[in-house]
Formats: sequence, structure tokens, C-alpha cells
Amino acid sequence: MLKIWRDRRSPSVRLWLLGLPRPFKKAILFLVDLCLLPLAVWLAFDLRLGLLWWPTNGYELIPPFVAVAVTLAMFVQRGLYQTVVRYMHASAVSILLTGVSLGTLAFAAASQMAAVPQPRSVPLLYWFIALSLVGGARLFAQVYLRRFAAGLVEPVIIYGAGSTGSQLGQALSQGLGHCVVAYIDDNPQLHRMVVHGVRVYRRQDIDALLKTYSVKQIFLAVPSATRDQRREILSFLEPWALRVRTLPSMEEVVSGHLRIDEVRDVAIDDLLGREPVPPRQDLLEACLKRKVVMVTGAGGSIGSALCRQIVRLGPRSLILYEVCEYALYRVQMELQPLAQAHGVNLHAVLGNIRDERRLLSVLMTHQVQTVYHTAAYKHVPMVENNVIEGVSNNLFGTRTLAEAALQAAVETFVLISTDKAVRPTNVMGASKRMAEMVLQDMSRRIGISTRFAIVRFGNVLGSSGSVVPLFMEQIRLGGPVTVTHPEVIRFFMTIPEAAQLVIQAGALASGGDVFLLDMGAPVRIAELARKMIHLAGLRVREPNCPEGDIEIHYTGLRPGEKLYEELLISGDVAGTVHPRILRAQETAIGARELEQALHKVQTLLGAGEDQALARFVISFAYGAQEAAAAHNVITLNARAMEGGAA
Repeated sequence: MLKIWRDRRSPSVRLWLLGLPRPFKKAILFLVDLCLLPLAVWLAFDLRLGLLWWPTNGYELIPPFVAVAVTLAMFVQRGLYQTVVRYMHASAVSILLTGVSLGTLAFAAASQMAAVPQPRSVPLLYWFIALSLVGGARLFAQVYLRRFAAGLVEPVIIYGAGSTGSQLGQALSQGLGHCVVAYIDDNPQLHRMVVHGVRVYRRQDIDALLKTYSVKQIFLAVPSATRDQRREILSFLEPWALRVRTLPSMEEVVSGHLRIDEVRDVAIDDLLGREPVPPRQDLLEACLKRKVVMVTGAGGSIGSALCRQIVRLGPRSLILYEVCEYALYRVQMELQPLAQAHGVNLHAVLGNIRDERRLLSVLMTHQVQTVYHTAAYKHVPMVENNVIEGVSNNLFGTRTLAEAALQAAVETFVLISTDKAVRPTNVMGASKRMAEMVLQDMSRRIGISTRFAIVRFGNVLGSSGSVVPLFMEQIRLGGPVTVTHPEVIRFFMTIPEAAQLVIQAGALASGGDVFLLDMGAPVRIAELARKMIHLAGLRVREPNCPEGDIEIHYTGLRPGEKLYEELLISGDVAGTVHPRILRAQETAIGARELEQALHKVQTLLGAGEDQALARFVISFAYGAQEAAAAHNVITLNARAMEGGAA
């Protein structure tokens, strides 16, 4: 195992050398060469003659003088002293070879012309020795200045010894902040190899490497790895509480979002995300290609992600409908260049989804064909404390928009719902479930041309109100990281994947459909917090690690919050042509019962009775689902009995 050479005096010497003015540095290099080249001549004679050589007359000094003068002149003329030693590369080696070679030829020619008696092999020995001394001195200076300044640089490990890892190692060595002490690679053919003077190890050696070099940071240089492979590597590294930084994936490079050499902190979706399923282009374009599309809540997390995907799919026009002026301005500024590049007419519209006249005007004026409705109040505790506004926006805002879409003959209407709408214990989930019921009821009307669809999924990574940005901020501030309960579990999906699946699900709608997105495996939030702390290079402070950096503090479940979330209310699910989009077989509530419930909600809203309103919407949404579930059980039992009788 290699060890870093440490010298108490080297940092101060190094700083002094680095701080010298450039002319002084050039003068030092010239003086060093002026000493080394005559030494090379003397060693060449000494090695060849086998005794301590000393000139007997002045004529014998002419060839060495010419050799040294020509060599130095070529170094100056070719710009060797303009090269920064720390960043010396192949061009400097070429200058060294040219200068020493010409000096050697001058050495031999001067010996012949001056008729100095000397062995003919002396100039050749001079060539080898001069190259070794001058080149070796620069190599030593480069290594000393770049790699062996204890206390001034941070030792780091690079995971991935391929071409990308090699380039990253070279880039890090150019600066003064990092010292690459080891490479780790999963390819057994690279083990025990040396890349730029640094050895390649197996991943099983990481514990010994961390102890030997006191490494606190590791760079992940595997841009061609799949998301599953990156997640597996990060899971392996997570227990050591290293700060993990990564190069972008090939997907991010190809999309133009990041450069291949752009190092960043590891994103949590690298840890939780899964390998995306290639989208079906026909589904992506079905509701968008050369159509007029409107996205409500366009400035939000899901809304803006949808807009980014939609613009690239070539709609005729995209209407950004948003109530928040700043959010609308921000998304418009982001999308404007992209829209121009794809020939899309972009319209930024300020408006509230409860304003029927405004909605109808926009839909009719632009002749909107497809609506993606993402505008909603989604933060559970916030809606719990603002019941009237939450219900009014989420429920009646959706109904107002849907009625306007019917009048404007919109072709497709897609509601973005939530897993919290399933057996809701909070106002947010209950209001979203009742909004689902409204659309299911409208889809049963005779003679309508609008196809209504509901897409239900869980949390998206990095969305507003998500735990991920909250945890990141808490970690940045030094903690504590707050988790509601040790056993709370949630589903997660990346925002781009969710947006892509929503678009494809909308194309599968026939009317009143409820689509469920396959969210993958559920995630324990406490474990997520622990992983995020470790990937930031910190340790969790707990009884068995009292010297840890950040504590995880459990605050208790908030009002209306559940330990587990569900996606299916009742009945069965059927597959679709897309492996991650499922169609729920759910029983819809009767039109008369729904109308009575909506009338009751309007009465409570008008009276401002927020607590009574909260109790009613939750009990109605939950009770209706239980009734639907019971209906499905009875139906399934009846079918089973019929099958048995048959």
C-alpha cells in the first residue's frame, strides 16, 4: 500500500515557489538547466572513461560548451521556459528531445572540428544523461508541486479508471485542491494497473484505502453506466459516509443538459431512480403533435416538466396557464428559446382555474385541443390549515376547468392526481379524490366529445413540498434532519419520468379512465434521510455514534398524514401497452349522490365552516371508496359463484 510522503517544510516551500513572479521562476529553471547540462557532460566522460575526468587543456572544453549552449538556446527558442511545470505535457517533452538532440549533434560536430581526442560514444551518453537529468528534474518538480504538499490538498479517490476517470484525474491534478490517491474499478483487467502514476484497486480495497489516505470525498466517473448500475455503486459507497460527487450520465450529456466533464454532487435520483423505459413515440405525439395544448399550473414542478417535454414534441401552440406571476415568468423565460427552436407558439397566461369566464375565453380563443391539469394545492399540512381555499381550488377549480373544457370542445383532458386521494385521511387527498369523481361523472354524460383521464401517482423527487429539497437544505445548515416517523414509507419517481408517463397515459384514455403509474419499490423516509446524510460525506449522530455530524429528529406524523400511501382504491388493475402504466378497474359513484355531496360542500364553503367542511370531504371521499370497494367484492364473489355453478 502506497503512502503519501509528508514533509513539514514542504507546504511553506511549495507556497513560496508558487508565489514567485513568473520571471523568477523562469530564471530558476534556466539556472537549474545551466547546472545539470554540464553535469551531464562530466558524467558522460566519467562513465565512458571509467575514471574521474578532468580537461587537460582549454580545447577539450569547446565541445561541451557548444553542446550546452546549443541545448539551452533551443530550449529558449522553442519556449520551454514559458511552459508551466505543473501543467507540463507532451509538447514540453518534444522540446526537451529536440534541444538535447541538437545539442548532442553540436557536441559531436564540435569535437570533430576542434580535433579533440575523445571517445565517439561520449555525445551519445550525453544525450541519455542530459534527457534524464533535465526531464527528471521537471518531473520531480511537477510531482512535488502537484501531489505531495501535505495539508494543502485533499486526497480523493476516483471510481472508474476508464478514459473518463483518467481525464478527470488529469483535470484534478492541474489544480491545487485535490490529490488523486487511488482509482477503483469493477473491471478485473484494470486491477493493479497504474493510471497517470496512480494505482487501480478493487472495490473491496476501499476500506483500507480510506484508512490509509483519510479520504473524505470520492468522484464517480462512470458516465456510461446505466441508472441501475449507478444506484448499485452508490448503495455500496453509502455506508462509508463519503461525499460522493459524480460526472453526468450519458443521457444527460446527449440531451445537452450537462457536459461530460461537469462534476456535481450526486443527485438523489441517482440513488432512488430506476432505469427509464423507452417511451413510445406514437403515444407521446398522439395528443400533442401539431395540436394546441394548455398546461395549468405551468410554473409548478410537474407543470414545468410537462411543458419541457411537450415543447420538444412539436405542438402548434402551448399555453402556459398559471396564477403566480413569478412562476409564469420563470417558466416562460426558460421555454422561449426551446419553443422558437421547435417552431412552437408559446403563450403565457395569468389566470385562476376558478375563473370560469377567463378559462372559457382562453380555451375558445386559442382553440385548445389538449389540457393537462396540474394546478392544485398539494402540500398536506398547508391545505389542512387552509381548508376552504384548498377545497375550493382543488375540487371546484377542477370542476370549473372541466366544464369550460366541455364547452370549448377540448379533445383530451388529463387530471394529475395523487396517491393521497386513495382512502384519504387529509383534506388535500379528499379534495383531489372528489375532483376525480367529478371527472368520472362528466365522462358518463351522453354526447360529449371530451375524453377525461385521471393519472394517479406518488411523490416526485425534487418537487415543491417534497422531502428531498427540505432534507438537502437541512443538511446544508448542519441539521437536524426532521422525519415525521421512523416507519413512514412513500413512493418516489423522478419528475422527467412522471411527466413522460403522464403524456403517454393521456393518449391511452377512452373516457373516465384512472391510470396508475408504476412507482417501483416504496422508500422508507428515515432511510432516505440517512443515505442523503452519508452521500454528503457526513455521519448520522445517534447513540452508537455520538460524534456524528447530523442528527435525525422524529417529529411525529402531521395532521392528516399516513404511514403508508396507496394507489388503488378497489378492484383490479389491467395492464396497458406501456409496462409502467396501469388502468384501474374502479367503480364510480352515482351522479345523484355526487351532486348532493357537491351541494353540501358548497354550502359549507359559503358558511366558512372549515372544520365541518374538512370532516365532510374526508368522510365522503373515504366512505365512497369503501362503498366502491365493497361493491367490487360483491361483484367478484357473484362472478365466482356463477363460475362455480357453471
